[in-house]
Amino acid sequence: MMLGLVTYNVAKDWDLETVIQKLEAAGFDAVELRTTHKHGVEPSLSREERVRVRDRFGRSKLRLAGLGTVCEFHSPDAAVRSQNVAECHRFIELAHDIGAFGVKVRPNGFPPGVPRETTLARIGEALRQCGEYGERFGVEVWLEVHGRETQDPPNIQAMMKACRHPAVGVCWNSNPTDVVDGSVKRNFELLRPYLKSCHINELSSSYPWRELFTLMRQSGYDRWTLCEVQESKEPERFLGYYRALWRELNRA
Repeated sequence: MMLGLVTYNVAKDWDLETVIQKLEAAGFDAVELRTTHKHGVEPSLSREERVRVRDRFGRSKLRLAGLGTVCEFHSPDAAVRSQNVAECHRFIELAHDIGAFGVKVRPNGFPPGVPRETTLARIGEALRQCGEYGERFGVEVWLEVHGRETQDPPNIQAMMKACRHPAVGVCWNSNPTDVVDGSVKRNFELLRPYLKSCHINELSSSYPWRELFTLMRQSGYDRWTLCEVQESKEPERFLGYYRALWRELNRA
């Protein structure tokens, strides 16, 4: 497995060159560029700007894992869902143009007054539409395990079963709700068939990191675990310590 960073929040105020330089210096392998941050990698980029981003990563040891969007598909309003699908399509085109592997999307809770089964089916259908579009461009769609109650792994599994598209997978998000009796194994097994990306957070917390990393290795996962934590007043120092702890917890 590789260690990467989500630019939310540690690197939210860094331009793209700073992101690449600092993560290379800290020994990180990959990055997920979160939308709205200073790096400015957005669907509004011109063709020439996209070429420059792709070329810059091509000269770097840092992999551009994915683009972190806030596209979400739980709304009871069909027009809102369609707008979010269209926005995801724009990010898929951007990911293709700049060489990113995937685009992260998310559920964000169950709307009141709507049967949960209906919402799960709607999210699955929107994901399928995004997956079909992504497949045309060679770009994956990653469903973040996110949102109040929607983050519960059985609900994420239901979304994936409703989606049924090979270009769509899950981004494990290392939530407290993953843990049952001190272990993530039960919920990891629910989502293991769909695992395409992973967010990790504070490695000093009580979350069973060593178990998670062991389960991931045993499953054959050979991608990245992406650090998503609060910003630090000493980011370079923090990243160095984070990498060292990650390597220790990831040791077989």
